Amino acid sequence: MKDQYAISIENVSKAFKIYHDKPLTLKEKLLKLRSNDYSMFNAVNGVNLEIKKGETLALIGHNGCGKSTLLKLITKILYPDKGEIKVNGRISSLIELGAGFHPDFTGRENIYTNASIFGLSRKEIDEKLDEIIQFSELGEFIDNPVRTYSSGMYMRLAFSVAINVNPEILLIDEILSVGDANFQKKCFDKIESFKNSGATIVIVTHDLGTVEKICDRVVWLDKGKIIEQGEPDRVVNLYQQHMNKKFVEQRESEFAQDIQIVVPEETTVNNSNTQQKVQQNFSDDNRWGSKEVEITEARIINGNGKSTDIILASESMTIEIDYKVNSQQKECIFGMGFYTLNGTLIYGCNTEIDKLKIENLKKSGTVRFYIPKCSLLTGKYKLNVAIVDSEHRALDFIKYYMDFNIISNEKAVGVISIDHRWIL
Repeated sequence: MKDQYAISIENVSKAFKIYHDKPLTLKEKLLKLRSNDYSMFNAVNGVNLEIKKGETLALIGHNGCGKSTLLKLITKILYPDKGEIKVNGRISSLIELGAGFHPDFTGRENIYTNASIFGLSRKEIDEKLDEIIQFSELGEFIDNPVRTYSSGMYMRLAFSVAINVNPEILLIDEILSVGDANFQKKCFDKIESFKNSGATIVIVTHDLGTVEKICDRVVWLDKGKIIEQGEPDRVVNLYQQHMNKKFVEQRESEFAQDIQIVVPEETTVNNSNTQQKVQQNFSDDNRWGSKEVEITEARIINGNGKSTDIILASESMTIEIDYKVNSQQKECIFGMGFYTLNGTLIYGCNTEIDKLKIENLKKSGTVRFYIPKCSLLTGKYKLNVAIVDSEHRALDFIKYYMDFNIISNEKAVGVISIDHRWIL
């Protein structure tokens, strides 16, 4: 193994059996009351990765992508089915904090037990004991059995032991939220000191802000394979775009399943997606007008032509307004508006503003407001829809017809994205 690498992972794979209907008792196993069928789940699949000495690297990805399994393979909690992992240096792992604690031992006794697991001698533990106790902030509770500790005290003690063994390689798995804000800051400061002293750090976390702040390189895993690796800001941005798209797709699917199909015949409107129930439960404060021309339904359509309540920013969206004419008008003006949850108008427009004159409406139909590229930032918003006559008399005005969500890949704050560039 080359001296400059702390960890070398060569074509490593690890699979687990997933039983479909596993026997739970001896009787069930003997009588074959349950099936023993299983499928293989490839948690890590042919990974090649070299981590340099002194490098701080993050493993990111959705739950089940193989991050924690890979960390456990490095620490030899698990062993690969194929491939080889070489480690050059003493490891301290913050993976399953307190795994070696005995509930009836005191905190002090468990320090000696747990630190010895990390490879420290009795003399080394004696020298670090006061530092570990002080870091844990347990004070007089250190000589009480750990079964009397709160979960926060338990985790603080475990973290203090693992962080104070001066490892050459530090592995961290989703435990950076231990304790209160002050203790968390102390933990980050300690990790920063490791980084500055030249230790190798491998972090598994969903906290992408931390990743960009302290890491030199990011590895994005999906289905046990490396999808992308490189500079933190670039890889994190690609990962966020991917996850935002997945989230929007999931919410769109849930929205489609929630649509009510069974409606009275007279309140059914046909559209390209389905037959949906018309909303008629608005209060007088939220809906007013003569109803000479009536809004029978409104909806938001995404770029794929599907009705939804969530849109990925920068993609297209369409506001569709279905209407029926109860009394023919000389002219009708259709309008829409976007509002924040606290009722602040973000944007409003109507057909008159855009110099579109609508006369002699069909008995029923649909008017569409098309947005080629949604510029709202991440947040929850409200939609207004309205029809007025040429004198701006309300025919049907519905305030806050529906709530909808925007998911944006931008890191800017506020409610709307502005096309811009910096000039130096």
